[in-house]
Amino acid sequence: MKLKVYADRMSQPSRAVIIFCKVNGLDFEEIEVRLAKREQYSPEFKEINPMAKVPAIVDGRLKLFESHAILIYLACAFPGIADHWYPNDLSKRARIHSVLDWHHSNLRFGAAKFVLNKKLAPAFGLPLNPEAAAEAEKILSSSLSKIESFWLKGSGRFLVGSNQPSIADISLVCEIMELELLDEEDRTRLLGPHKKVQEWIESTRRATRPHFDEVHKVLFKVKENLQKQQLLGTGASSGTATSHKTSLHSKI
Repeated sequence: MKLKVYADRMSQPSRAVIIFCKVNGLDFEEIEVRLAKREQYSPEFKEINPMAKVPAIVDGRLKLFESHAILIYLACAFPGIADHWYPNDLSKRARIHSVLDWHHSNLRFGAAKFVLNKKLAPAFGLPLNPEAAAEAEKILSSSLSKIESFWLKGSGRFLVGSNQPSIADISLVCEIMELELLDEEDRTRLLGPHKKVQEWIESTRRATRPHFDEVHKVLFKVKENLQKQQLLGTGASSGTATSHKTSLHSKI
């Protein structure tokens, strides 16, 4: 049976898994699970992932969730996957695992919480939360600094000194791409001080194109829609204010 990947391209882990499958030429079926419509809570999907999160895969009898576990499985289970994605060398493998473990409680936590509370919350029926965004920004900024000074230390262009990308690179870069949803001022403020991080993002994009660009198109489309909504909201507020002032003036 063909590999099935259940995903929402607005989800960073989903994008990482989809890009990996496409770059490595895996024969798979992408099945959309729309988080904004809460489809992850449907009985059908919870049969695949009781945790109600994407991505998830079905490969024969195997049902698997959690993106890092999925990437490791795909790198090992399918023939012809280049060794650099998940090396046979145990010391290199261990370093990749150290990055992946660090990712969830640092970069992942900071980036996801910041973008949600700064920009995306209304799309999920939630209010923006400036206090939560400020706290998440501290973790995000610290994480970017740690990538710059530690994880990208060495002569290689990729994480842990490698000259070729691993599953850790694709996972972390997809996380940072969430920042594309922010206003340019916020994105520049966060990424501007980290030149190595910017170069690494570009190296990963080039190593996985054209699939990297194709899969991330959804972010730029959503950003465009958010900007339009913001402009419409500003225009409506301005119009209301003008109308109110005119009304007051006519009474005087």
